[in-house]
Amino acid sequence: QANVINLKTFLSAVRLAHQGNDAGVLPLSTLVPAKNSDVEKPKTKMIITSRRDYPLTKSFPFSLEHLQTSYCKLARIDSRVLCLRRLRKLDLSHNHIKQLPATLGDLVCLQELDLHDNHLEAFSGALCSSGLQKSLQLLDLSQNQIQALPLEFCQLRGLVQLRLDDNALLRLPCRIGQLSRLRFLSAARNKLPFLPWDFRNLSLENLDLFGNPFEHPNPLVPNIQLKIPLTLLECAARATVNHRIPYGCHLLPSHLCRDLEVAKTCRCGSACLSSFIQITVTMNLHHVAHTVVLVDNMGGTEAPVLCYFCSLHCYSQFLDRHLQSH
Repeated sequence: QANVINLKTFLSAVRLAHQGNDAGVLPLSTLVPAKNSDVEKPKTKMIITSRRDYPLTKSFPFSLEHLQTSYCKLARIDSRVLCLRRLRKLDLSHNHIKQLPATLGDLVCLQELDLHDNHLEAFSGALCSSGLQKSLQLLDLSQNQIQALPLEFCQLRGLVQLRLDDNALLRLPCRIGQLSRLRFLSAARNKLPFLPWDFRNLSLENLDLFGNPFEHPNPLVPNIQLKIPLTLLECAARATVNHRIPYGCHLLPSHLCRDLEVAKTCRCGSACLSSFIQITVTMNLHHVAHTVVLVDNMGGTEAPVLCYFCSLHCYSQFLDRHLQSH
């Protein structure tokens, strides 16, 4: 914003002084404090809502903290956006994005990510293991084509709001209860037949599961995967989880580590992996949320939840109580 002539004169004086020459012959102006209006403040917010306004040759200001580029028909995330390390809010809704780059996880300050109404078919597990797992608080994946979320999704421990409406979800992450800070969850109009067993560990303020084809639970028709006697692998895996024995890929094959991470929990508190009895039971969603949007047009607030048993003894105890209560 400086006067061009004065600036050139000043630079000439600096050059002469650097060379050891006399700068007194130059007509330097008297220093006048700059006004606030003369100083351009770093731009922190930019909103673009049409393709014709999208910058093709000009870079985005590196000072941006809030960027919205909606209705721009973007097929991918611009690499220039991925260099904006100060971004706290990124709105890419109403575009044609099909895939998310792994470098999106380098935006370690990102708190809100809106990908509503795109063409996403998956959410990368690598992003869940990136810097986003601490910073991300709001994630909107509604109106996409996602069928399942990765196991690593539950590493996004900072999530407070999660929107998954209008996708093709067949299941929710089995360890969703690890999202201890989650308060607002919406997964309406998906294809969920039931909820994972870990869903009972959530503590929500608002929950919306309207329009899912939930199955009618029948505890008397179990899915028996129990193997008697238990294999040595099953016994060792159960002991590892029950006694919280440390493990990792430096000690065990990666597929065993993955199996341990998704170990099921019996109602008695013990772990089970590939040997179990599975049923679905009805849960009133008010047990996990203060406000519940009706599950269906009949005014229901109940949904089926998977339930596991580590032995015939545990299942028979549950069955006795179930039959007595009915």
